[in-house]
Amino acid sequence: MTENFSVAISYGENLGYVEFDEATKKVIVVLGDEEGKRKAEKFLSEVHEIKIPHETLLDFTAEKIDPQANAESLKIALTRLWENTGVHVDWSRPVDYVKAHPHY
Repeated sequence: MTENFSVAISYGENLGYVEFDEATKKVIVVLGDEEGKRKAEKFLSEVHEIKIPHETLLDFTAEKIDPQANAESLKIALTRLWENTGVHVDWSRPVDYVKAHPHY
């Protein structure tokens, strides 16, 4: 059994998290702000063309990324979440803390 990937997010004064259920290939957004949750869910349910870096800082190729395909694709899509929705990915915030304390 694989462990689900999860990462903390924030929107305004609300903390939450995004989780990827590997078994069902489903992205779950938990966030106390309905607008932020709606924006994140919409963005993470769509396929995006994202420029992926390769060998050098100038070596990119545009690839179609489906955030619901697997955890690695979700991670790539999450790098574009804030600029498209205003929902910030808190990569270094412990998710267990956010689950226990969903507010600042």
